[in-house]
Amino acid sequence: MRLIGMLDSPYVRRVAISLECLGLPFGHEAISVFSTYEEFRAINPVVKAPSLVCDDGEVLMDSSLILQFVEATRTGGDSLWSLGDATRMQHQMRAVSLALAACEKSVQIVYERKLRPSSAQYEPWVERVQGQLLEAYAGLEREVQTHHAVFAQPRNQASITTAVVWQFTQSMLASIVPAEKHPGLAELSARMERTPEFLKYPPVDARG
Repeated sequence: MRLIGMLDSPYVRRVAISLECLGLPFGHEAISVFSTYEEFRAINPVVKAPSLVCDDGEVLMDSSLILQFVEATRTGGDSLWSLGDATRMQHQMRAVSLALAACEKSVQIVYERKLRPSSAQYEPWVERVQGQLLEAYAGLEREVQTHHAVFAQPRNQASITTAVVWQFTQSMLASIVPAEKHPGLAELSARMERTPEFLKYPPVDARG
């Protein structure tokens, strides 16, 4: 398998770390949807990161679907979810859904501020997205503070996705989502960033 995309994308990094935690062999190719667009397009004409090139050459997209596929077909039943504990899995799903919502809203704000000309930016929309972002992180902070057992183990999807997304938002929008108001998330992130899987796939790429 080949994972295509830059690790500064939280979606790509989420997949890379998850595959590493699952012990699945894969190659990572740091190809950008921006600076190396045509190279990416030659692999996947949709130019969407992450892209997973399967062993037969077929390309899959979307981080959640990629991870669902590999757990269903490649792990022999090994999982980053608490499959035998419905209550804990529900809490994990809740945390991941909040984290992915926060990720989506973070990306929208970053793209609006960095890619759209200031004259074309629509502030009421930005304010709405920012409000959604803050609500997602408020909910996620409550999950971390309330359900300690869900985040106790690093090798689970709730811990992985939450930490990856928090790091991304802090790197881009720390002034909007201050760490001091989210101590549980800050502690989780610091703990996860010290694990071997997170250290192996830092949120930067040599190709830039």
